[in-house]
Amino acid sequence: MPRPERAFRTPAIILKRRDFGEADRLLTILTPEYGKLDVIAKGARKPTSHKTGHVELFTRADMLIHRGRDLDIVVQAEMTAPYLGIREDLQRGAYASYAAELLDRFFSAGEDDHNDIFQLVDETLYRLCHDDDPRLAVRYYEMRLLDLVGFRPELTECVVSRESIQPEDQFFSYALGGVVSPQYGHEGTSLVPIPMVTLKLLRHMQRSPYSHVKTLHITTALHDDAERVLLGYITFLLERKLQSVDFIRRIRT
Repeated sequence: MPRPERAFRTPAIILKRRDFGEADRLLTILTPEYGKLDVIAKGARKPTSHKTGHVELFTRADMLIHRGRDLDIVVQAEMTAPYLGIREDLQRGAYASYAAELLDRFFSAGEDDHNDIFQLVDETLYRLCHDDDPRLAVRYYEMRLLDLVGFRPELTECVVSRESIQPEDQFFSYALGGVVSPQYGHEGTSLVPIPMVTLKLLRHMQRSPYSHVKTLHITTALHDDAERVLLGYITFLLERKLQSVDFIRRIRT
């Protein structure tokens, strides 16, 4: 069995950043080849450190990482995408925190080969910086992430009867992971109503590229309803509330 490489260079998105010791930073990063990693950037809190400014939260950097006994060590870091809009706008920053927390809940450190997820997170951070409707970017992120982690919601047929759904208001089952036709609305718990207009929006996000989705003009009421269904489903899957959700709601009000 080949020995693991002692050092590697990789693109990395910084998902978490904590103070460590007197001068270091402990980072949780997402990489396309090595998955999610906890690494330490030694001396990064010193004003004279070459790493200072290159290991900011919710940025993409090119890193040289050495394998360590307990923690891998960031030897070099050069920021390649600052995503300034996230740090300059409180609400956009809150959405980025939510995206990072959601990823953190679905993935464990050390899981390998997540190029598709790396690309999704990278694109989402860009959209949160530049798009007029960051809330839509977050809903699209949720739908794509659910696909990638194996919890794609069934939105085209009833999960009880396996018949195609009709153009009418439906129910959504968190436990069964999809739409339930009205005639089967008594079949189980964790059912919530889903109006047809909300279902159409979710189906459009599920099957369409983001370039098509971003042209939509969505009312606040429809945004709220899509969020209700998706957050309910995600909370059911994770069996816990996400801390960043309450913060986002406080900012809105």
